[in-house]
Amino acid sequence: MRIGFLTIGIVDVLDILLVTFILYRLYIIMHRTRAIQMFIGLVLIFIISFLVQITEMKEMSWIFRNLRTVWLVAFVILFQPEIRRLLTLMGQSRIVRFFTREQSNEMVEEITEAVIELSRRGYGGLIVLGQDTGLRTIVETGVKTQALVTSEVIVSIFNPRSPLHDGAILIQDDIIAAAKCILPLSKNPKFEHRLGTRHRAAVGMSEESDAIVIVISEENGSISLAENGDLIRNLDYKQLKQVLVHALKYGSKKMELSTTA
Repeated sequence: MRIGFLTIGIVDVLDILLVTFILYRLYIIMHRTRAIQMFIGLVLIFIISFLVQITEMKEMSWIFRNLRTVWLVAFVILFQPEIRRLLTLMGQSRIVRFFTREQSNEMVEEITEAVIELSRRGYGGLIVLGQDTGLRTIVETGVKTQALVTSEVIVSIFNPRSPLHDGAILIQDDIIAAAKCILPLSKNPKFEHRLGTRHRAAVGMSEESDAIVIVISEENGSISLAENGDLIRNLDYKQLKQVLVHALKYGSKKMELSTTA
């Protein structure tokens, strides 16, 4: 296709669409941050540079060419937090998570060992494993931790002497995002009233999201798991690990355990 003195092909259209998409995603990431004004200013500079090249303004082109290296360094310095956030979001994508499944399996090992240890010690616990549904509102009810998922950290959080032991911990994107979180209680009239608040909160969380919630009873050390509004009770080490591995691989979908709970 030819427009005036310009010849536009399929590759050019694709190039423009890709650049537009990248700029849009960058704008979404930086929206409502202090860097948004700098980002808009940088986009305006790029537009001016493009217009200068098209109109063949030699002196202005010389200035912009000599400023390219300075702009690159300035971009990295000014947008360092946003670049870090962008790389984090890229690392959380489904494609990347597919290739890091081995790391997720290690996380399952840590969670399972922590749950068994909590059960052995008689510590109550509530662990939320986030899936696709955003749980920002739940994070905001607790204390942000951004800690690595290890059995030692989880057990120490739910130690009765810990100031964070009340409420739930939220694990999302392979980190403990927050502790002491408040979960919504189940409104199901058929819920067994003899079960405690932890179990009701676990079921309520699974009713309102695709999260998987593990409950460790403080009274008898029993291990339960809430998924899609249902509560699977009296799980052992093997069964719990089986459910968690399945959830990370296929998402929060009901599955039959290989052995009877």
